[in-house]
Amino acid sequence: MATVTIQEAQARLAELIDHLRAGEELTITRGDQPIARLQAEGPNPAMPRVPGSAAGKLVVVCEDESHLDDFAESMR
Repeated sequence: MATVTIQEAQARLAELIDHLRAGEELTITRGDQPIARLQAEGPNPAMPRVPGSAAGKLVVVCEDESHLDDFAESMR
């Protein structure tokens, strides 16, 4: 865990944020006392899939298997 003074944090805040990796913390001190922590956020977790959420989004226009005729030879 890195430590910087409040004066350094004020002068270089954007740079300090850019260099933090996900979950990494930076302690900001005044004198020798820690007064704040800056922590980088990780990537947002993906929303869980919900069964049936795509229902009705696929429409089969017709039950035609003639397009498979081109593959008949390779299926033997």
